Amino acid sequence: MRVVTSLDQYRRDAERRRGGMRRRPTFYFDLASPYTYLAAERADRMFSGLEWRPASSDVLQCPPLLDEAERATITRRAGLLGLPIVWPMGPAEPVVGATRVASLAGERGLGAAFVLAASRLVFCGGFDIDEPEILAEAAAAAGIDLGDMLHAAGDVSRDGPIEDAGRMLLAAGADRLPALRLGRMLFCGEDRLCEAFAARASA
Repeated sequence: MRVVTSLDQYRRDAERRRGGMRRRPTFYFDLASPYTYLAAERADRMFSGLEWRPASSDVLQCPPLLDEAERATITRRAGLLGLPIVWPMGPAEPVVGATRVASLAGERGLGAAFVLAASRLVFCGGFDIDEPEILAEAAAAAGIDLGDMLHAAGDVSRDGPIEDAGRMLLAAGADRLPALRLGRMLFCGEDRLCEAFAARASA
């Protein structure tokens, strides 16, 4: 009888046995979207070894909608999930600097920590994540040095890969973010996380 001495090793072995789902699952997100906030913590718990990648909502032609009707829908959904929600002041806008820092965090294996911290600051605290002081808080929570954060926030070369991720998702049939990719399968929307988890468990 095999003795399991390491949960992480067991999971890695299970991944290798999953054929088409051998690759790491990837979570594509937009930090400006409240749906990312609704999904991020559950995605982090459900999927081990998750890769976190920012993607462009503009390329997908699905910018976050924050009119009163949409806010009411999201508030109800947050209540069902047991999550607090505090709306930032002003209209929804792209958070370019924070998204660039998110790409750095993903490269360093710190994507979960950064996205969770950033989305909590925005949708639990109502803060503007692109404000340097607020962005510094999220970066510090993820273990990202202030100098590295500032450099990444101003690094326009990061915009291309973020837009490319959006184009790749669009070509694969995505219509919204967040999206979770499992091998060849793509699940779009925070409400499909459980479906994605079930698909992976049965693979």
